[in-house]
Amino acid sequence: MSGPLHILVADPISDSGVDLLRATAGVEVEVRPGLATEALMKIIGSFDGLIVRSETRVTRDLLETAARLKVVGRAGVGVDNIDLDAATAHGVVVMNTPGGNTISTAEHAFALMLSLARRIPQAHASVTAGKWERKKFQGVELHGRRLAILGMGRIGTEFAKRALAFGMDAVAYDPFLTASRAQSLKIALAGSANEALDGADVVTLHLPSTRETHHILDEARLLRMRRGALVVNCARGGLVDENAARRLLDQGHLGGIALDVFENEPPPAGSPWFGCDRCVFTPHLGASTAEAQENVGIEIAAQVRDFLIDGSIRNAVNMPSLDRRAMEAVQPYLDLARALGRLVSIIGPLPCDSLRVAYSGSLASIHTALPTRAVLAGFLESAGHQPPANLVNAPALARSLGIDIGESSATLATPWADRIEVTTIRDGPRLHGGGHADRHRAARDAHRRTSRRNQHPLSFPVC
Repeated sequence: MSGPLHILVADPISDSGVDLLRATAGVEVEVRPGLATEALMKIIGSFDGLIVRSETRVTRDLLETAARLKVVGRAGVGVDNIDLDAATAHGVVVMNTPGGNTISTAEHAFALMLSLARRIPQAHASVTAGKWERKKFQGVELHGRRLAILGMGRIGTEFAKRALAFGMDAVAYDPFLTASRAQSLKIALAGSANEALDGADVVTLHLPSTRETHHILDEARLLRMRRGALVVNCARGGLVDENAARRLLDQGHLGGIALDVFENEPPPAGSPWFGCDRCVFTPHLGASTAEAQENVGIEIAAQVRDFLIDGSIRNAVNMPSLDRRAMEAVQPYLDLARALGRLVSIIGPLPCDSLRVAYSGSLASIHTALPTRAVLAGFLESAGHQPPANLVNAPALARSLGIDIGESSATLATPWADRIEVTTIRDGPRLHGGGHADRHRAARDAHRRTSRRNQHPLSFPVC
């Protein structure tokens, strides 16, 4: 390091996390929660690392002013307040802490379900108002009810365990959940969200916020649930079509809804939820336990510190994650791979349509994604991009130039202990000018059938 590393903590995290950073030699920490966007943009250019929760928005404009920024750490799971595309383009690693608040969020979602089923908040308010309305707050039992779980990551899995202990009949939909995993969890596996929701008495959501999951519970899907069904969302706002849900509550199709997250937070004036009696609402409290705050604060501080100090990458959402041991195995090859990429850019054909990286020998058994990124970064240095190509943004930069990327590994014996082979391929003449990837690709496709493919392989033994 040429000087101290500067880390800005822009949202509150646990004191233990801040203390961990301050105890690290060569690291200087500033804790500045609650900064307005304009104030943050004025100072962000002097920081190497940024730690946020959900309050601070890491926008494209902010990243463009963050000349030194190398890593953004999100103390929590959701990263929808961070522009991932812009972070990747600027070569900034984005990390989160998916495990730190798992139990707290699962327990909160379960508490919302119980409160909804037995109308506990409404009964409490009635008693404290001096009333005794036993008949008004009749609830429903959860035992034997069909529970649909959309999203079976860490939190959905913990919710399922608790639901099974209550005797619920759980069915889950998650495109990444295997049949064997579902069987081991003792839950049924649905082939689609619709299949999971058909006839469900309760649905709980544990999904990220994406274009695909926006309003995944729309009116059509809500109508698939059994009349009187309950909905619980302790994941991300926008998963439920709130206007449709309120209409179906008023019509009696839904029996109740419990929300810890909302499409707009806090709910604005005129929200469909104001005045709703068969609802339970909390202000985004899923991870708000002392234990979760302590865990995620320490976890994100350690991840950001380790990345800046020794390059280890844990829980990254925009590049491969490698723990310290894996990084130690890969690190010796990264400088070599980058140098090899630079050399290929000098002796190979430019512009290039495809770049292939092949590993053989014992090198093929390590995590090769980062060495391939290093080859790309070296290869693209000659293009003079700003920000410069690095391990984070190299694949995106290559794709923007119309360069196909391929990787292969083989443990076949070679004359050397290990070998890296880089091949650049040019399919034919291309139109030039201004980095227009679509024109490059069109020209490549037009000449693919008529031109001779030129391949320029370069092998490098690693002794």
